[in-house]
Amino acid sequence: MELFGFEIKRRKTQEDLPSFTAAESDDGAVIVGSGGVTGQYVDLEGSAKSEGELVTRYRNMAQHPECDLAIDDIVNEVVVLNDTGSIVELNLDDLDQPDSIKKRIREEFDNVIELLDFNNLGYDIFRRWYVDGRIYYHAIIDEKNPRQGIQELRHIDPRKIRKVKKENKKRDPKTGVTLRLPPDEFYMYNEKAFKKGYAGANATGDQGVRIARDSIIHCTSGLIDSSSKLVLGHMHKAIKPLNQLRILEDAAVIYRISRAPERRIFYIDVGNLPKMKAEQYLRDMMVKHKNRLVYDAGSGEIRDDRKFMTMLEDFWLPRREGGRGTEITSLPGGQNLGEMDDVLYFQKNLYKALNVPVSRLDPETGFSLGRASEISRDELKFAKFIDRLRLRFSMLFHKCLERQLILTGVITSEDWGEFKSSIKYEFSQDNHFAEMRDAEIMRERISTLNDIENYVGKYYSQEWVRKNVLQQSDDDIEEMNKQMQEEGVDDEEIDQDQQPSQNDEQ
Repeated sequence: MELFGFEIKRRKTQEDLPSFTAAESDDGAVIVGSGGVTGQYVDLEGSAKSEGELVTRYRNMAQHPECDLAIDDIVNEVVVLNDTGSIVELNLDDLDQPDSIKKRIREEFDNVIELLDFNNLGYDIFRRWYVDGRIYYHAIIDEKNPRQGIQELRHIDPRKIRKVKKENKKRDPKTGVTLRLPPDEFYMYNEKAFKKGYAGANATGDQGVRIARDSIIHCTSGLIDSSSKLVLGHMHKAIKPLNQLRILEDAAVIYRISRAPERRIFYIDVGNLPKMKAEQYLRDMMVKHKNRLVYDAGSGEIRDDRKFMTMLEDFWLPRREGGRGTEITSLPGGQNLGEMDDVLYFQKNLYKALNVPVSRLDPETGFSLGRASEISRDELKFAKFIDRLRLRFSMLFHKCLERQLILTGVITSEDWGEFKSSIKYEFSQDNHFAEMRDAEIMRERISTLNDIENYVGKYYSQEWVRKNVLQQSDDDIEEMNKQMQEEGVDDEEIDQDQQPSQNDEQ
């Protein structure tokens, strides 16, 4: 199978061993059965079309003012510039490798950040990933000299590309069970997107260009629909609240416009005139008392539109002989037009669906710099939600760094399997509530330590206090002892702190 792009050769691992069940994934790939004698038709129309519609819907939702404000709050919390001008930094403290290897990994990570231009376009990149629910990059390399690494990371519209997994099956001759081998993975790219009736689709169903798996860097939101076939975005659960809010806002506007003015009701006495003459007499009275001259901004002319009747005009009703004479009454306007509780209710539902604290909906609410005990639970949940988004979005850096390190020869694909769990990404923090929470926790620990100080050595040991009150681990205790020795604290004093005094034991 000819594929465009490059592919990294990997050794067979435990993940490549056969199994009786297919592996689950959250990349939204289309599963294609293995080909037979007559071949296999790759049907990308339904799934790809639905995914493209979702992306378009998410982008239209992002244009709504309330959604735009909520998304802006989320992106501003995730993407923060620190004092050095960087948004994310690499943490290799857990990586047990020589400093030379760590230095090379940091250099290649800086190259990845530069290829993405993340320090300048971080806001736009993360917003694009959050709104679309997925992001694709084409890793362009020099095939004549792949050791130079990735030359360019080019963004791809998610509506034009789709991941495909072709199943590989074989029957076990001993048990007769059908075993599933690792699928053949590749991407399908179509410049005109995957649309129904696309003329470029040939008889085999290949709607576009087949691209090798390693040439595409793909990161999704991690949310899957109930059928596990379609990747959803974080904005998906806000579709219903937003539609309800739009309908209610439109209904409120229409009701206010139609019921705000007071209109008159003309009861015209037509006596015993025949029907035709009565209607003519009523029309004459309407023309006589109504004057609707309209200015046409397109042509600059004054136009007479008295033949049209709108919802804001007066009502003209005939009255027969025997009733009261001609009468003019007024129809009062709508009442309680200033109530917006129902609209605010759906606005709050929209913010809840996007996991944004409702307190941020009111622009008049000031920013509180109080104690952590005064911080609302919604803000704490929002801070944890931001951490989850950062962790998921870090997969983009993880995949880019993997390609870069293997191509440049810093490590091999086998080494990456050992390194990847020790590589962490630290985003710059700008959440005041998280800082106040940590400061409050430390303040409470110190206060508890002061209260229990008189009982240390009598009922509690130093080690118990450090582990249960200060929540220090064995590594923390060892590090603190080392630092105190470097700062000039005698070993005997540290030993005395670790052991209760003889008087207390007696």
